[in-house]
Amino acid sequence: MRIREGHLIDRAPRRFRDTLLGYVSLTKPRVIELLLVTTIPAMLLADRGTVDPLLILNTLVGGLLAAAGANTLNCVADADIDKVMKRTSRRPLARATVPRSHALIFGLALSVGAFFWLWWTTNLLSAHLAGATIAFYVLVYTLLLKRRTSQNVVWGGAAGCMPVMIGWSAVTGTIQWPALVMFAIIFFWTPPHTWALAMRYKEDYQAAGVPMLPVVATEQQVTKQILVYTWLTVVATSALALTTGWLYAAVALLAGAWFLVMAHQLYSGVRRGEAIKPLRLFLQSNNYLAVVFCALAVDSVLGLPTLLGH
Repeated sequence: MRIREGHLIDRAPRRFRDTLLGYVSLTKPRVIELLLVTTIPAMLLADRGTVDPLLILNTLVGGLLAAAGANTLNCVADADIDKVMKRTSRRPLARATVPRSHALIFGLALSVGAFFWLWWTTNLLSAHLAGATIAFYVLVYTLLLKRRTSQNVVWGGAAGCMPVMIGWSAVTGTIQWPALVMFAIIFFWTPPHTWALAMRYKEDYQAAGVPMLPVVATEQQVTKQILVYTWLTVVATSALALTTGWLYAAVALLAGAWFLVMAHQLYSGVRRGEAIKPLRLFLQSNNYLAVVFCALAVDSVLGLPTLLGH
């Protein structure tokens, strides 16, 4: 009996740790990192690097709560397909390490917390934008579009564009054209980023019955669409140079050329019937977004003269 009691005592901390890690995993921390890395540059650009550090911190906390809530609710809605897909089979709800009802409550609590946190620490516009983002991601993308159309990530990707809008509105209390251009950058970036990953895990999506573009179209059709959206991404990134300094413009030009070369190589490889590695473009797309927005942050902090003269 003592051995059993000791065994149970030893297992208690492990169960607690596993449960805690399960809840953290529901929020998809890696996705949150990418979303937050676009928020700070947007805020710095909004006031050319003179933003109150406390405002940045409060906005990041609110954005983190909003993204965590949306991702958790996404896991709740997608629990059935996560069990089928190898890439997602180790998620908490797929392995039943967290009860689905508990995950639902957790996601709703995070979402409500995000709204009131942003309302309290920034302004009501930012809070409403966060609430709208969560609702769009869960109700429109996850429940309506994802399982019904191959264009799911095109329109569903709008949710991933909202952190820049939230960051901009937190500083200015408004939405102005640079925020819309940053929205467009991420909007056009999302399809090539997601489709490249989906090409690598095509069989997963087929097994789960999710009509991602690589599942329903040929590789040539997919890579052509990737190329088109990559060009649109680079054009939008270049357009933002009108309100930044030379540093951002130079980095955007070089990073854009790099991104385009990768997309053209993928498309040309498919046309020639060569073996391709779409995951390389997926990783490159992450690097591209990070480099461009980091350059935007540095450019804004330095307060370099803009092409528009202010």
